[in-house]
Amino acid sequence: MRKTIWILPALLLTACTSETPQGAYLAPGETLIQVEYPDTYQDTSVVDDYFGQEVKDFYRWLEDDNSASTLRWVDLQQRLTANYMKHIPYREAIKERLSALWNHERFSAPKKEGTFYYMFKNDGLQNQDILYRLATLDGPMEAVLNPNNFSKDGTASLGEIAFSEDGSLLAYQVSEGGSDWKSIYVKDLNDGRMLSDTIKWVKFSGISWFKDGFFYSRYPTPEEGQELAGKNEFHQVYYHRVGTAQDEDELVFADRQFPQRNVYATTTPDERFLALNVVESTSGNALYVRDLHTNDPAFSPLVQNFNNDFTLVGNQGDELYLITNLNAPNQRLIKVNIQQMAPQYWEEVIPESAHLLKDVKLAGDHLLVHYLKDAHSKLQVHTLDGALKKTVELPGFETILDIEVKPESEEAFLKYTSFIQAASIYRLSLTDYKVTSFKKPTIDFKSEDYEVKQVRYTGYDGTEIPMFIIHKKGIRLDGSHPTLLYGYGGFNISITPAFNRTRNMLFPIVLENGGVCAVPNIRGGGEFGSQWHKAGTLKNKQNVFDDFQAAAEYLIANKYTSSDKLAIHGRSNGGLLVGACMTQRPDLYAVALPAVGVLDMLRYHKFTIGWAWATDYGTSEEKEAFDYLYAYSPIHNVREESYPATMITTADHDDRVVPAHSFKFASALQANQQGDKPVLIRIESSAGHGAGVPTAKRIEEGADILSFMYYNMNEGVYYGDQK
Repeated sequence: MRKTIWILPALLLTACTSETPQGAYLAPGETLIQVEYPDTYQDTSVVDDYFGQEVKDFYRWLEDDNSASTLRWVDLQQRLTANYMKHIPYREAIKERLSALWNHERFSAPKKEGTFYYMFKNDGLQNQDILYRLATLDGPMEAVLNPNNFSKDGTASLGEIAFSEDGSLLAYQVSEGGSDWKSIYVKDLNDGRMLSDTIKWVKFSGISWFKDGFFYSRYPTPEEGQELAGKNEFHQVYYHRVGTAQDEDELVFADRQFPQRNVYATTTPDERFLALNVVESTSGNALYVRDLHTNDPAFSPLVQNFNNDFTLVGNQGDELYLITNLNAPNQRLIKVNIQQMAPQYWEEVIPESAHLLKDVKLAGDHLLVHYLKDAHSKLQVHTLDGALKKTVELPGFETILDIEVKPESEEAFLKYTSFIQAASIYRLSLTDYKVTSFKKPTIDFKSEDYEVKQVRYTGYDGTEIPMFIIHKKGIRLDGSHPTLLYGYGGFNISITPAFNRTRNMLFPIVLENGGVCAVPNIRGGGEFGSQWHKAGTLKNKQNVFDDFQAAAEYLIANKYTSSDKLAIHGRSNGGLLVGACMTQRPDLYAVALPAVGVLDMLRYHKFTIGWAWATDYGTSEEKEAFDYLYAYSPIHNVREESYPATMITTADHDDRVVPAHSFKFASALQANQQGDKPVLIRIESSAGHGAGVPTAKRIEEGADILSFMYYNMNEGVYYGDQK
């Protein structure tokens, strides 16, 4: 029987550290850690009326993340979680193992700009990747931009970068503390000087060069105190000429009639055309084009509704190449002549196929065509008129993360990865189509000991759903294996095989300890085209949760694991997935790990960019949508119940999914939890939704999540050896 100890929210403890022998087995520990939650005020006066339905919001006060009461609540919760983690005997060992796993060189695919190649590199444990340049691919690397110098603690990160046409100037975005707000700076690459240009309050924007300046998007300056929570409206496009002040920038596009539309500017590689991609939500876009070689400032409409997606690939003279799902759920490639833009003149280059057309790159007289086949990558080379020239062989279940190629180039660089292999860089010759290794990391992980397989299971409504399952070769299916089930299911986003620093940072530890990792391609995602996506949106959103729970039942029924050994994890929309599943089926899971989740479905659209998610969710301002949102909204479906051991993770600078979602969900769970399973919230300081998070913070978070998971499965951990 384990001894019980109580952890109080304000108790300060000192962590115990000891050396752990290589290959040791660290037992679960002899203590059962119990917690006493901070007293969280329930404001009974806040009641909303939704179409005659009264809905109480006890924790509305936690939406004000600047108030003294919220800050005190955050401090107490942070202390409680930190104190709990200090009692887990193998937390430091897991952190050390994670550090070893990530202490390997990582590279981006090189890209040619001017007379140099540029690529990012991380030595292993550097907080941010450094941008280097090379005169030749086998030449020495010269550091050009080091984001580790942006801030002392590594929390300032690099966003979008863009080179001028001749490669002499570099414009780049910097985010502070993980916020989506960015500032743009310019560096002269000829002499290494930083120029005086500084562009503020940039958000959801690229950088698109034209002549001696660039186009970018921004919102008006937010009100003081509302920088991280205020609604983002009136997105506008500006042109900045290098060497001038921001207040001299030219307004290129603004929509005063529709404040909740975002607009993204893109120039073609030859700087001939400026395309405006206008969106009302996360699906569907209008598209306008302007010929920059004329003096006419007007834009010509190519598409004016938001019914379908159109993505500009590039141009060949007057002809624009676009990917669209118009009349093609799996997408197709079309060609539009700028002189005849009416739909009757559009020409189909690559028709829709059985597989999702993910991306196309223009390279001289080639088209590099990236498909998703059963949720993993397939690469083909086509002629400009669409004829197939070559299918490029890729090994196993892998994902192409990036294709770098210039329109005039005779080579392309591919970055691809799998669940058990860190990202490698390969060179593809466009003359003989041979693929050769360029950069392959050496990592302290025995990939050859593990296998990846894809199974299909039946959802609650009879739909067949694929799922990747990863485990050690020769595993015995006896229901005993700790299992981590990861999902997303939204916004047309595809979850494909990858060994990355977010979800899969956790996988190697689970696999080394004899565990199982599983990733189902549930509806709402984009793996199988727009119909698969729409089948998990709006009134069909419950399909997403049902698919995920059916995946859990499959793993249990086929004896990979049991309910006592099953953890579920998801981020952002995946955090909603976990929140909904754990409140609907608390009996099915041992541990729940909702991260930066959208958890208050009645009010999500009132903060920052939340309104843009309405095409997936709907909003509570419409009766039909209110009914189904209220039925699954995690915060509104917490009852007195024995919930799984839960660690909610969020960040104080998350201005994508504001932390109030997590604050309110944690409060509701803590107030209603029955039994002795803990409900903790981990609130990262000086961090945001995920992009640009320093390596050190990723490792700390990973150590906490895995330690919490194993401890609440009553499992030990093998350290430095495989079970």
